[in-house]
Amino acid sequence: MRICKVQRTERIVSRPKKEFVKAALSLWFYSTLMKGAKPLLRRKLRRRAKAEALYGQFVEERLGHYTNASQGDWVWVHAVSLGETRTAGILLKGLRENFPGLRLLLTHGTATGREEGHKLLQPGDVQVWQPWDSPDVVARFFKAFQPRLGLILETEIWPNWVRCAQQFKVPLVLVNARMSEKSMRKAMRWPSLMTSAYAGLSAVLAQTKDDAARLQTLGAHVAKVTGNLKFDATPDSVQVSLGQAWRANLTQPILMLASSREGEERLWLQAWQRFVAANPNAHVQWLVVPRHPQRVNDVAQLLAQHGWQVSRRSTWGAEEGNGPPSNTAHPNIFLGDSLGEMALYYSLADVALLGGSFEPLGGQNLIEAAACGCPVVMGPHTFNFAEASLAAVSEGAALRADDMDAAIKKAVALAQDTQARKQHSFNASKFAGQHGGATQRTVLAVREWLIKGSAGH
Repeated sequence: MRICKVQRTERIVSRPKKEFVKAALSLWFYSTLMKGAKPLLRRKLRRRAKAEALYGQFVEERLGHYTNASQGDWVWVHAVSLGETRTAGILLKGLRENFPGLRLLLTHGTATGREEGHKLLQPGDVQVWQPWDSPDVVARFFKAFQPRLGLILETEIWPNWVRCAQQFKVPLVLVNARMSEKSMRKAMRWPSLMTSAYAGLSAVLAQTKDDAARLQTLGAHVAKVTGNLKFDATPDSVQVSLGQAWRANLTQPILMLASSREGEERLWLQAWQRFVAANPNAHVQWLVVPRHPQRVNDVAQLLAQHGWQVSRRSTWGAEEGNGPPSNTAHPNIFLGDSLGEMALYYSLADVALLGGSFEPLGGQNLIEAAACGCPVVMGPHTFNFAEASLAAVSEGAALRADDMDAAIKKAVALAQDTQARKQHSFNASKFAGQHGGATQRTVLAVREWLIKGSAGH
């Protein structure tokens, strides 16, 4: 079997010999660590499979052993988790429209990503787990499938993927690429390894100019700034209509804690208790939607411990006549326990607090909320969507708050001011609509490799 070794690409040849040797030694040391960590990977997957069974399935795929492999003409798309997979769906729609015969090889790292990715498959496509980043495993992956092009969504750069792509002469392109200051600092902790990896990519298509500048600092060749694919997403019209219909049956303002991450629900509960103590006549209905579905039961337990009655989305049905309860005798929280219904939740809510932004996690996707006309209140941590967040605030589609207490105050005030809420909703829809076009720009940018690949096969 061919094991991927350090290759002297044009960009690497021009380096001083000392720098090249240091990069080679770093890759060797990293690869040794990754080889030795395989038993730890298996142990981790067994542990995670207790909560999400899919982690215990097809485990050998992660180590480069496949039952569904065939060589040649694959366009490999890697989308590590749920958010990246939904973004991949936007890109794939554009690619298939322009290249109807495209054969898709789709890889993921998480269970939610793989579940969502299954919806994107067409006859002839293949879906497997991402290969563990040790040279032997990645070499088996490339040898098994021999893709003609690799498209990696957003941030997932693995050094041996890059080296093996060079070895097998597969163009590897980072699309919809983003790079925060925090992520850049993290990558620069091991510059001899990571700058070589970024420099080894065939091209990078960045979301913004700031992302492009940081990626170039890491050694990447940024071919173009294409914008954010997420702006080209269209909310599910059935979900939007259903959410709006349910909202019409409810009398109190609906506030949503959207895509909340671990620790944020407790932070929100404490802040809400302080707000109610100072404003006893404030009457709103809360909807909580955790980011990760495996946390739903833990969140439900937390709410119950704080005296809340929980009404789960899974008990509401799927028709206009059903929906969340309009009147309850006890303090009640709506809990979003379904996957793939964010358009419904945003259409049900009057205002949303953006999860991931109240802890230093970088924030979740605010574009989806804007596309549904739902105004957003963001916390201080939005580095994952820095430029989109700034634009949303400047265009009146979102509000910024220093902490959870301030966010709740702003959300309640906006929800209770009908005129202001309608204006922010209009601004949000306008904001989502006027930043599109990334899909077409991305398709045009990768067209060259797709045409060359077709000619080669």
